[in-house]
Amino acid sequence: MRKKKRAWVWGSLATAAFGMWHLLDVRAGAAGSGDWWLVGWYLGLFAAVVVFVVAIGRLFWSDRRLESLYLLAGTILGIFYLLVLPPLSAPDEISHYMGAYQLSSRILGQVSNAVTGHVLVRPQDIWLEDVEDCWEYEESEDGYVQPVAETTADSGFLGETLMEETYKTIRKQGILGRRYPLTAKDQEELTQSLILSPYPPVITTPVAYIPQALGISLARLFHMNTIMVVYLGRLFNLLFFVGMTFLAMKRLPFGKEVLFGVALLPMTLHLSASFSYDVMILGCMFYLTAVCLDLAYEKERVRIKDVAVMAVLMAAAGPCKLIYGVLMGLCLLIPVRKFGGWKPWWAAAACVFAAWGLSMMLVNGQTIVSYATETESVVPWAEEAGYSLTLLLHRPLQAVRMFYQTLLWQADYYHMTMIGAYLGNLDTVLDVPYFVVVMFTAGLVCLAVKKPGERQVMSVGNRVWVAVLCGLCAFAAMASMLIAWTPLSSQVINGVQGRYFLPFLPVLLMAFKNDLIVLTKNGNRSILYLMCCANGYVVLRLFSVVSMRL
Repeated sequence: MRKKKRAWVWGSLATAAFGMWHLLDVRAGAAGSGDWWLVGWYLGLFAAVVVFVVAIGRLFWSDRRLESLYLLAGTILGIFYLLVLPPLSAPDEISHYMGAYQLSSRILGQVSNAVTGHVLVRPQDIWLEDVEDCWEYEESEDGYVQPVAETTADSGFLGETLMEETYKTIRKQGILGRRYPLTAKDQEELTQSLILSPYPPVITTPVAYIPQALGISLARLFHMNTIMVVYLGRLFNLLFFVGMTFLAMKRLPFGKEVLFGVALLPMTLHLSASFSYDVMILGCMFYLTAVCLDLAYEKERVRIKDVAVMAVLMAAAGPCKLIYGVLMGLCLLIPVRKFGGWKPWWAAAACVFAAWGLSMMLVNGQTIVSYATETESVVPWAEEAGYSLTLLLHRPLQAVRMFYQTLLWQADYYHMTMIGAYLGNLDTVLDVPYFVVVMFTAGLVCLAVKKPGERQVMSVGNRVWVAVLCGLCAFAAMASMLIAWTPLSSQVINGVQGRYFLPFLPVLLMAFKNDLIVLTKNGNRSILYLMCCANGYVVLRLFSVVSMRL
């Protein structure tokens, strides 16, 4: 107990000390911009972080279950990230926001899209996509208002590059502010009040945006301003993620601390507090992992309800990213006898696979067919010829070389971006310091290895199978980006990020447990607490970095 208290004291003191150090950076940024309110904001955040690490430290060494502790820690840390990294600052978040806004309009029974497919938004919300007020407006052919194409390239959306000006804009709007880009004359001349957004939504299952859309809908029902619209949408997505991870942790027969640790990674927290559909993927895959391990090692029988849950999880997450269909292989960990024989086993397997396959075909059928049949492709971002499946089949050695070179040159990038580097819109400045990345990595490894007196649950064969599935999932992620995102001139596969590996990271770490490496003491709670402290440091540092970007 004395050593545990020592971790609590040192963790709290280190967080407070680093926080005071970064106060100097915030003061320097405030002096450069003249916005001294930044110091007040930082001190408020600093006080909240210190209170959190002190209070959660007391709870970690109480008798509370890990899932209950996560419910509190995950929510509070997620809110910290939500506030420090403002709306639309996550990877591809502007497109995810448009997808959620589109679904929100349908939920409210309002027109969601123009005939061109563009999402329609309220006039007071369009400024979010044009923070510089560069756009001019005209009436479209179907009577709606749209930005003039020539002016849309001159501006950027909120959070595209996080600057001190981003915080300033949010402060100016507040929770009551209104901003109408259309002048009174424009409103008189243009017949429709809805405006076409030039940013396209992500084409995927609407299920991926239900939490975000509910938050947006609530804000719109109560006529809240744009700031409340985006923050409520993000908050509902965060609560969904925390709820799904809590349920997964509660059902896991072992490895709860591993899932807790993965959920505390800065990248996981950043995604969980955004509009990204990665939240749906992570939540569903975490819970699928828990269900499969529970049925394989704890429950005596597989019920129809269990099969239905696995089918729903795959149908919900599958269309978001095809590659995670590989994780259906976790169901094979469940012994056939628990189904009652081979016939019920085949019926259950058919239900899960059919649910995933049907949802994939309904949402992504055309995309899959085009990738499978095209003989030539062009990578839009590079405006160059790219790889096609046909080309790779005719040049297998070239494909092998691309995978080999990518692993040699990009492995460190995958590791860093999985833990927390390049937060925001892949912003190289908004990262987690390397020593913190090492700390999180070492913490995950220590959480995964065997502790004194702990029973080895997974057999060697099962651990090998899990490793094969995770390897296939990583291979699928790289192969998909090789075809969709990599020009022929590139020496490595482009577009793959470490966050793509988060959905299967918990089960991979759980399979790492073996009898060869055994820690002499169980320090899981100390490790998880120090991870909470490290996240407190990360959010304080991120605030200071943004404050200095003038």
